[in-house]
Amino acid sequence: MSPERCPCGTGLAYAECCGRLHDGTAAAATAEQLMRSRYSAFAVGDAAHLQETWDPATRPRSLTLDPAVRWTGLEVLATTGGGLFDAEGTVTFRAHSRAGGREHVQAEHSRFRRVGGRWLYVDGDPA
Repeated sequence: MSPERCPCGTGLAYAECCGRLHDGTAAAATAEQLMRSRYSAFAVGDAAHLQETWDPATRPRSLTLDPAVRWTGLEVLATTGGGLFDAEGTVTFRAHSRAGGREHVQAEHSRFRRVGGRWLYVDGDPA
């Protein structure tokens, strides 16, 4: 997926955007950047990135991605905190997918926190 556009919707190439976070050559600078990388991880089937960026206090023991789900778009609706100098932040988004010939939308208000300089996904509520 190297020259293709990143699934997260920034318009950048995957290798220049979320691909760097997935392969470990870069870390998310903001909560929104981490959320975008997690959406892209669902889109490219990178369960390891999802596990690594999930707060250990709320992370499931295992995670299996459904290969039948095709992620088709991301809308970031709002952010609070989550910046370079923040310890916590939230991102409200809509993730669009298709499975079994049907369109689905997952809307979530996600919580993030910075631990040891690294952003982690804590949990989320339906938005």
